[in-house]
Amino acid sequence: MGLKDVFSLITGLALFLFGMNAMGDGLKRVAGNKLETILWRLSSTPLKGVALGTGVTAVIQSSSATSCMVVGFVNSGMMSIAQAIGIIMGANIGTTATGWILSLSAVEGEGEAWWTALLSTTFICAIFALIGTLMTMLTKKSVYQNTGAIMLGFAVLMSGMKMMSGAMDGLGESPVFTDMMSTLSNPLLGILVGAVITAILQSASASIGILQSLAAATATATSVGVSNAAALYLVTGMCIGASMPVLLSAIGATTNGKRASIIYLIFNTIGAIILTPIFWGLDVIFQPAFMDASANAISIAAINTVFNVGATLILLPFVKQFDKLVCFLIKDKTTDKETDMLDRLDERFLEHPSVAIEQSREVLISMADKSVRNLVRAMALLTNYNTHDYEVVQQKEEVIDTYEDKLGTYLVKITALNLENNQSREVSKFLHTIGDFERIADHAVNISHVAKEIHEKNLVFSHEANRELNILSTALEEIVALSVKCFRNTNDPDIYRVEPLEEMIDLLCDEMKLRHIKRVQSGNCTLNQGFVYSDLITNYERIADHCSNIAVALIELEMDELQTHAYLSDLKEHKSAEFIQYYDEYKVKYSLQ
Repeated sequence: MGLKDVFSLITGLALFLFGMNAMGDGLKRVAGNKLETILWRLSSTPLKGVALGTGVTAVIQSSSATSCMVVGFVNSGMMSIAQAIGIIMGANIGTTATGWILSLSAVEGEGEAWWTALLSTTFICAIFALIGTLMTMLTKKSVYQNTGAIMLGFAVLMSGMKMMSGAMDGLGESPVFTDMMSTLSNPLLGILVGAVITAILQSASASIGILQSLAAATATATSVGVSNAAALYLVTGMCIGASMPVLLSAIGATTNGKRASIIYLIFNTIGAIILTPIFWGLDVIFQPAFMDASANAISIAAINTVFNVGATLILLPFVKQFDKLVCFLIKDKTTDKETDMLDRLDERFLEHPSVAIEQSREVLISMADKSVRNLVRAMALLTNYNTHDYEVVQQKEEVIDTYEDKLGTYLVKITALNLENNQSREVSKFLHTIGDFERIADHAVNISHVAKEIHEKNLVFSHEANRELNILSTALEEIVALSVKCFRNTNDPDIYRVEPLEEMIDLLCDEMKLRHIKRVQSGNCTLNQGFVYSDLITNYERIADHCSNIAVALIELEMDELQTHAYLSDLKEHKSAEFIQYYDEYKVKYSLQ
């Protein structure tokens, strides 16, 4: 094997890895951007987890990618360890699909007739490359372009396989190579070499592909290049080595994230411990001719499938024991429960935009709920002030600020991804509303300061002022609840109630300020009470304005209108019958008379 062959081998490996990645990405895009979300939502039992893990991995062509995604799910608290175990088992089975696809490289046309050439890998690659190029260059529909990318990826992958096989031609005649391969029939050595190779390449599929190329290139009529026995132990080691990228993905993860990452390693290691003695024993006792025969692409794909399916069938009943084992190996740590939801903003999800967006939505809803609860807590201080609750309001505000900072940074990272139109609108909705939810929490703090001032100065509002304030408070609670409800539930028709209610609250605030000025002038209220009362009403009015901003953002983005306040501009020109109906309803409901 000369220097030219080494360069050819490196080029073939690069083409192979690129083609595998391109084909997997294309398959994933054709399958839809909800693939990862489905994996998260539908893995309620270990058996479902195995089925879904198998299906998703067969599509994205990488058990490591699936397992890394699962680590992210567990890390963020979206998925339990038990659910993760089933999916990782299924991922091991799903990744065997790559080996069967690669085994097509073993198909070659034989004979002199022209039609036998149609059976060759060369012809298949040429057709896939031609059609894939035409679909990618001449069509505009994404589904055709993605299908073209799959075909091009397959053609490049197969070309890389052929190039690697060509570069390794003649190794089968080398005594050094045949001696080395004979030593790999030793189970421990074969497993160790397979694990090291895969740990370096960071992909079991790539390792299997290289082994298939090596087997095809070194099998000759006079010698056995790679025996099935050596292939069996190498494949077993490759399954163990594939855990390396999953383990690396858990760096900086939570306790549960680390637990999920070692499941892949433990599962394949225990599978190897159980199955290797069985295979070795059968070989020693029965000495089947298959074990000493030359391996080929098909036999290697079959070995890979038998190992992973066998390990899953044996270990699936012991999911609970796996759960206990990983919890024993990695102990719990104390965490800040207030910011647990922020663990959902996992960097791993940025490779899967649909999941990243869904988790951002969940975190923003949690932030909105915290803002509302803090507002209610602050408003309660007006009638029942105590130092403890006042301090809680301040502490919760710091938590909400942390949410805004982390979520805002994460959303900016999402915007840099290659998003579909509906995904871009969703992210825009989050960016438009996050500041308003945070400002509601800021005004809650302002209200708590007003409550503290009222308490410290022993200020007492008149009966009429308190009655009006209760009416405004009820209206404010309704508009805040409406805004959060409509943000949580897409296309909620109650979203069109927010603006009429906000306009009614503006009217209430103006009228209450005028009435209070008259009470100060008549001596029923003092000037100090007037300042505090006015400050309180202003905060209420600002909160209603932020609710309006949230509703407008939701309406305009659902209408696919990205220009600012298009909905409000339209209302100023002509109010709809629906708007007038809701406004009149609130005018009666929140009348100060």
